[in-house]
Amino acid sequence: MGFNFLIKNGIVFQYVDNKAAFQKADIAVEDDRIKAVGKLLGAGADRTIDIEGLYVSAGFIDTHAHSEFSLLADGRAEGKISQGITTEINGNCGLSAAPLYGHALERREDELNALGIKERWHTFDEYFSILGKRGIALNFATLAGHNNLRASVAGYSDKDPSKADMSKMTALLKDAIASGAKGLSTGLIYPPGCYSGRAEIIELAKTASARNGIYTSHMRDEGDKLLDAIDEVLDIAKEAKIHAHISHLKTSGEKNWNKLKEVYERIEKSHKSGISVTCDRYPYTASSTDLDALLPSWVYEGGHKEELRRIKNEQVRLKTELSASFPEASSWESVRISSINSDKNKWMEGKSIFNIGKSLQMSPIDTFFHILTKVDLSAGAIFFFMNDENLKSILQRPYTMIGSDSSARSFDGITAAGKPHPRGFGTFPRVLSKFVREEKVLTLSEALYKMTVLPAKTFGIKKRGSIKEGYFADMVVFDPDKVADIADFDDPFKKPDGIYHVFVNGTPVMLDSEFTGAMPGKIMR
Repeated sequence: MGFNFLIKNGIVFQYVDNKAAFQKADIAVEDDRIKAVGKLLGAGADRTIDIEGLYVSAGFIDTHAHSEFSLLADGRAEGKISQGITTEINGNCGLSAAPLYGHALERREDELNALGIKERWHTFDEYFSILGKRGIALNFATLAGHNNLRASVAGYSDKDPSKADMSKMTALLKDAIASGAKGLSTGLIYPPGCYSGRAEIIELAKTASARNGIYTSHMRDEGDKLLDAIDEVLDIAKEAKIHAHISHLKTSGEKNWNKLKEVYERIEKSHKSGISVTCDRYPYTASSTDLDALLPSWVYEGGHKEELRRIKNEQVRLKTELSASFPEASSWESVRISSINSDKNKWMEGKSIFNIGKSLQMSPIDTFFHILTKVDLSAGAIFFFMNDENLKSILQRPYTMIGSDSSARSFDGITAAGKPHPRGFGTFPRVLSKFVREEKVLTLSEALYKMTVLPAKTFGIKKRGSIKEGYFADMVVFDPDKVADIADFDDPFKKPDGIYHVFVNGTPVMLDSEFTGAMPGKIMR
């Protein structure tokens, strides 16, 4: 019998009967499926790849991606493919590709324009149609963002939604899940989600739960009020009877690093009471998001124009409130500009607020305000607020998965801009090198389980996440002794080492560490 591909002599990671194992085997691929796994003596194929001494795993599942728009601009996704990622979970932190109506669409216009995206849409069905025509190199799954729902119905007001508003939001969520969204995500530090009460989220989470959806959350606080935020997630999960997933679990700010034990106690107590809770984490001690995320939530009310007005007119109040997080001028060395939507100010990318202030002869806090007002809030930043010991501990929890918290970029073209966080190019190789091979925080089988089997189970991704006959042929071939992340904060656009072949739906997207240009990714609906 002839197959399309025969991968011979690999050391295959499998998870059978709740046990991880490595076995030397051949893998036969026909069309988009794995047709056989074992010692396939005499099997023929259009192409045979002998990978003696190398390991094979199911393709990695990035549980926390933000590629809704970047994949429309460039579907090659080289930064993700080169890590062995074959599937992304998008729509995190309350921000998804749809629904986009009214103020929700207006808010995303700058981002769409910066990526050269001319199409506009309102629903997931419309978005999926556009994405499908463009083509993508990896598989795309998504959640429905709460911020999209709320902004589409009620804009960026800080007022509680009316009964009519809640009815409209619920209808939009039902439509999103019917179109293929995996559940509901919240981003409770971002507007307008930061204005939502617990009852609002519980009502929407019940709608998701009734449709077998998941609830994921960028919590309301990851620092001073971390424990309150954890309690909120767990309460929502309990009341809505829904699986809760905490996005990028962290303890932000040195004075909060000692809270991790209490976080675990709360989560694991919930497990014992029957509440399903998981989390994801990236293997870095720096986070990244919009620069204006540092502002208190009252500044955002009413949308971008009102936010800019308050930044200009309320600086005395803002300086007082920000001083708690930045008591010294040198504290601003922990905030580095990653992207800026201004050719005139591109020189700021890769530099800290503290050092930019020196160049401008301004105090760091005034530099912060200056940047936001000069670029109409269109600046991203990297925040160095975490510690290594807590990172290691979080990675070791049995309910932690791996998520890059990044968009899919390529090494050239429109997405190869700025100085983004290196996690977009190094997350999965970094886990396998630094935290498996070098520091032995995880065993290889533990890490691979967190990258494949566990996310497939958690997010309801069927027939993926394992090397099994009949499963989709999403696979990565790598050398555990050589795999390594090369990307860093000064030069993030660097390809990892030690990953050689990547298959998506039976089609190679990377062979011998070279991209093939194929676009076999599927939209998971």
